[in-house]
Amino acid sequence: MPSHLGAITYLVRDYDEAIAWFTRCLGFSLVEDTLLVPAAADAPAKRWVLVAPPGGPQTRLLLAHASTPAQEAAVGTQAGGRVMFFLHTDDFARDYAAFLAAGVVFREAPRHEAYGTVAVFEDLYGQPWDLLELAGGGAPKNN
Repeated sequence: MPSHLGAITYLVRDYDEAIAWFTRCLGFSLVEDTLLVPAAADAPAKRWVLVAPPGGPQTRLLLAHASTPAQEAAVGTQAGGRVMFFLHTDDFARDYAAFLAAGVVFREAPRHEAYGTVAVFEDLYGQPWDLLELAGGGAPKNN
């Protein structure tokens, strides 16, 4: 079996708000939500939460509750203001319309590039993502 990224850690302020946003706005599936450490008087519960986009095998996001001041400061800026995630689609128009209807904020109108159709949107914390339909299997240029 070839190697692949199974999950990428994504810092969140609250597990439940992030689960709701990814499943409602982007149509992701909640793959797993397991309690690892119950809440205590001095700390919130720790959970293992995985969400994934619809479709075949893919990398999942591990929603990790920001638990230190440095982690809290990184929520929404985990890539220093650059696009961090490239959400590929097989039907840009369908997903763009669905995301808009769900309240997703796009930073720009869709544009057609040599590599495909793309638009930058923000997740619930303002982190930029690309919604991208590749043209003919081409690779996008670095943003």
